[in-house]
Amino acid sequence: MFHKEEPMSVNFSIRKVDHPPHGNRDQSDKIRHTPRIFFFSILLVTVFTLRFLLPNLPGYQKIRPDSRTVLETIERYPVLKPLYSLINPDTVRKEKTVQEILAVLEKHETGLANVMMEQLAEVIYEEATRNNHDPKFILALIAAESSFRNWSVSERGAKGLMQLMPYVAESIACELGIEWGGDRTLFDPLLNIKMGVHYLSRLFFDFKDTGLAVTAYNYGPTYVRGLIEKKEKIPHHFYEKIVTTYHNLVVSSDNEADPSADDSELIDFLI
Repeated sequence: MFHKEEPMSVNFSIRKVDHPPHGNRDQSDKIRHTPRIFFFSILLVTVFTLRFLLPNLPGYQKIRPDSRTVLETIERYPVLKPLYSLINPDTVRKEKTVQEILAVLEKHETGLANVMMEQLAEVIYEEATRNNHDPKFILALIAAESSFRNWSVSERGAKGLMQLMPYVAESIACELGIEWGGDRTLFDPLLNIKMGVHYLSRLFFDFKDTGLAVTAYNYGPTYVRGLIEKKEKIPHHFYEKIVTTYHNLVVSSDNEADPSADDSELIDFLI
């Protein structure tokens, strides 16, 4: 005969898991991550302390390597780049831009020694940033004015890298406290850049317009003011050439990571 089976008893009790409650687990995680947080905090404090104190330490400027050496070292040891960038991001940006400026100068017959070109790249950067200009915009202006030829003299008598008229340069030298020595001052590439950038800044202040200021730099402020007063058309072809050259310089810098990039258009403007 068939026997009636007893109903199966199912145990629906929840199995107890051997792990601490959530509150204890959070506390355990905090304990586990504490050494990392402490180390990272010490690293941040050290980095920002060095950033502000290192440039002021006695002898720092004497032992500080030049831009080329620093960049070559970082390129050889990439692990140093994040730390160096944290310590002084402005210096990293400056060194990169100075090397890009120098790379352009080295492609042309400037008539200057290599050591002088390195100093020139630094001065272009320093004077541009001090006067709130993009260094590559100043580089584009030099390209259009003198094609980077330090001993260049125009038909009108403008001289040097930034093609300054002697009477304008003498006035600017007086403003800047530069000893005026005529051609000796005009053909000093570092002084020529200082005077040229200062003159451009003065024109920016006077005309309150980039296009007018650059046009006045090339044609003369008196001529441009005369056109404005007569409500005649302002010639903008020189300014447009500067803008095009500037954009080519920026694109050329961006393409350094891509060796296949074509910079022929840039070279056409700078030769």
